[in-house]
Amino acid sequence: METLKYKIIKSESQYQEYCSKLEESLNNADQYEIELLTFLIEKWDDEHNSLEEVNPIELLRSLMNDHKLKSKDIAEILGVSKGLVSDLLNYKKGLSKEIIRTLSSHFSLAQESFNRPFKLSSTIKVRNSRLMNSRNTTESVS
Repeated sequence: METLKYKIIKSESQYQEYCSKLEESLNNADQYEIELLTFLIEKWDDEHNSLEEVNPIELLRSLMNDHKLKSKDIAEILGVSKGLVSDLLNYKKGLSKEIIRTLSSHFSLAQESFNRPFKLSSTIKVRNSRLMNSRNTTESVS
């Protein structure tokens, strides 16, 4: 009886080994081997990765790190300004439906990965609240 070349992934080390094999296979392996490795890796990911616990901005930062992307690259992918990407990464603005769709498509993740609530930072800056709450005392009253 012939032994199987690949088996269901049972450990993190086996997972890492299969990921490495998949990367190597992309250049010269047959399509069936690529599909099998991809299936086994995705099955492991579905069972062991809990993206539900990661807020969307941390997920995006992690993906940027993993793919060696900078803010300007994300701006190009999303078709938005670098300033908007900066605001997103610094929790100043939330993710729009279109940004969620684009990110999930680009990184091949479910939209739910990016469509989670997260807390925005407070952007209200008051320079001189005393001036804002006072009346102009130089006005003449008739």
